[in-house]
Amino acid sequence: MANKNEHLQKDNAKAYWKENIKYLSILLAIWALVSYGAGIVFKEELNEFRLGGFKVGFWFAQQGSMYVFVILIFVYVRIMNKLDKKYGYDE
Repeated sequence: MANKNEHLQKDNAKAYWKENIKYLSILLAIWALVSYGAGIVFKEELNEFRLGGFKVGFWFAQQGSMYVFVILIFVYVRIMNKLDKKYGYDE
């Protein structure tokens, strides 16, 4: 019986980490797209638009990416709290 319980716990842990890595990969891709893409690669195209009087490419390179990073932190915390509850790792 203990062996079966250990097996279920291992399967549960593997599923938890698989889902965790999936979410982490998505959030890191967003982070890379915003920091590298919006601030560097697509800067010229984004500079055609203005936000608060500033060119959007410049704004993303200077401030926008920081806002996105903070938002991603809150999104990650929320996702992980739900994931912890789903797999029984919450307190």
